[in-house]
Amino acid sequence: MFLDEFYTEADGWLRIDAQQASRFAKRMAGDHNPIHDPDARRFCVPGDLLFALALVKHGLAQRMTFHFRGMVGDDVPLRFAVDDEGGLSVVDDAGKQYLYVERSGETTHDPAVIERFTRRYIAFSGRNFPHYLKPLMEDNGVMFNPQRPLVIYDSMGFQLDALPGDGLEVAFDGARFDIQGKRGEARLAFRMRAGGQPLGTGAKKLVVSGLQPYDAEVMESFVEIFSRRKAEYEAG
Repeated sequence: MFLDEFYTEADGWLRIDAQQASRFAKRMAGDHNPIHDPDARRFCVPGDLLFALALVKHGLAQRMTFHFRGMVGDDVPLRFAVDDEGGLSVVDDAGKQYLYVERSGETTHDPAVIERFTRRYIAFSGRNFPHYLKPLMEDNGVMFNPQRPLVIYDSMGFQLDALPGDGLEVAFDGARFDIQGKRGEARLAFRMRAGGQPLGTGAKKLVVSGLQPYDAEVMESFVEIFSRRKAEYEAG
């Protein structure tokens, strides 16, 4: 399977070490958020890897909502649990919940369909910064603390008119930023098409902490460093 190199599984437990998580973020999603670096002080497993594993292990449904409850650290034992309503949880060996998934409608377990959908979505999702988030913060006159940037994946949901076939596309469809003191919530909408026809819509929510007044010079410097890190990784 296309995710095999990004986790290990034994006795019903999944483990994702920091190197696997960082490799997934950078290689699969093009996501160079420092929080996914193996040596990051506040390291966490990318939410998109948990999303991808949920689809691979339990299928793609027409309507799904993913609620991220906490940050998964290095090599934490995880398992999937299904409740009486069909909801899906990712929990650790102490029962702590990190992800809850609501799902309904027709479901497919076809590996090719799931891989295609997963790859298209995470390619879109990994472009949070700077593509979508930087202009959104600039328009609202705020930015995260460049010394301690913290952007957390809060939730994501989508509705499909039908299960996707060939020619799937996922495209940005506008954004909104709500500010509450030093905390902001960014909502990034997306639309999906297959074979040139509308297929469905969705949105993801990010929480940005430590907001401060926007400084164009500081942000441009941060973006330059961010882009250089990405270029160096891709070149190496």
